[in-house]
Amino acid sequence: MKVQGVTPILNVSNLAESFAWFEKLGWEKHWDYGDPPNFGAVGSGDVEIFLCQNCQGLRGGPMPQEPWDSQAGSTWMSWWLESPAEVDAFYEHALKLGIVAPFPPTDMPWNVRECHIRHPDGHTFRVGAGTESE
Repeated sequence: MKVQGVTPILNVSNLAESFAWFEKLGWEKHWDYGDPPNFGAVGSGDVEIFLCQNCQGLRGGPMPQEPWDSQAGSTWMSWWLESPAEVDAFYEHALKLGIVAPFPPTDMPWNVRECHIRHPDGHTFRVGAGTESE
């Protein structure tokens, strides 16, 4: 078996508000389905995320106390950018938009610079880029 791709599905409480949240960060609404719509997709480049209103998975709980706390029900996802400088710029942009960003850009021991942002429904996105190793 050879998998041709993976598309995550996030449970969201409000599809239209989630489209708007992703669009603020530069993602584009690809499509929606239903009358009224309750399923859809956002994309960035070749990457796509499905959004399902009140179905297919769980949403997160309260804000974690530590950046690495696992949260029952929430989805964690890594988004990869081209450079550490882009991670820093993305984080500053997210803060200006009022996006919850509980973990600032940090050089991690596994040669990744990353920050965390949080979707209103509790999903956490690790936004990172590789760093040069010595």
